[in-house]
Amino acid sequence: MIILDTIVPVFLVVALGAWLQRSGFLSAGFLKEANHLTYWVGLPALFFGQLAAGLPSMAGVKALLGVMLMITGLMIVTGFVVARLLGLRGGVTGTFIQGSFRGNLAFVGLPVIFGLPDLPLMGGVNLHSAAVIVIAPVMLVYNVMGVGVLLASQHKFGWAMVGPMLKQLALTPPLVAIAAGMLFSALGWHLPVFAGRTLAAVGEMALPLGLLGVGGAMVTSNLATGWRLPFGSALLKTMLAPVLAYLCGRWWGLDDLSLKLVMIFAACPTAIISYTVALALKGDDKLASSIIGISVLTSIVSLAIIVSL
Repeated sequence: MIILDTIVPVFLVVALGAWLQRSGFLSAGFLKEANHLTYWVGLPALFFGQLAAGLPSMAGVKALLGVMLMITGLMIVTGFVVARLLGLRGGVTGTFIQGSFRGNLAFVGLPVIFGLPDLPLMGGVNLHSAAVIVIAPVMLVYNVMGVGVLLASQHKFGWAMVGPMLKQLALTPPLVAIAAGMLFSALGWHLPVFAGRTLAAVGEMALPLGLLGVGGAMVTSNLATGWRLPFGSALLKTMLAPVLAYLCGRWWGLDDLSLKLVMIFAACPTAIISYTVALALKGDDKLASSIIGISVLTSIVSLAIIVSL
């Protein structure tokens, strides 16, 4: 029953987005603009509003952050090794690696976690607040390493990589909103009631619009041809990553609910932003698009198993 209540609504909205675009009811341009609106307005409002209302103690999520960063590092190394074994070169390598570790935490992970009861974790922070807090530094790492692996696959490490990295970070609205919300709360400031309610209302559009955009991205992905390479990256992201999350979480001593949180985040499909970054930094944008689409399908299985545990 918990799978029906938690997983099914998320992927029904994804399926709705795919059907709306496939049927022509909504154009690809509309869903692209909706994703743009979500990325620049909806998610920043959601993150800033929740964090500005009160910042939980970071001590309560240190273990969660440690496990998430450990998983990310392991997946980057694994993606690199697999890419080398497959004989990949250039931008294809960076795109493959990025697809294997950069998860869609905001558009898929949060809706799944928010569908679970908001119970306290071992650090004293409630599940939903912990999820929002964890996303901040993980998104920072995703952005830095996502740009890094794409540049490193085409150039040698050097100062030339610093500029594009900093530009990408500065142009990531959800990340900026998270940092601003944490600073706002740390300074002891308080949002007026009308401002908090406005941000909450705007933020509520982020998750459903984001899921519709994921469905639209699946339609535009070329899943019928050249599926083996994106399928391999998707399996690493949605199947191997949650297994590593379980092992790392147990080794770290996480309680069962904290373990479920990191496994859900680890099993999320590849982030849509990976396509944008691959396109901007001369990676393989077609491969990135296919990884996103296939990883959505494979994540249904892994997320259903994790939620049912």
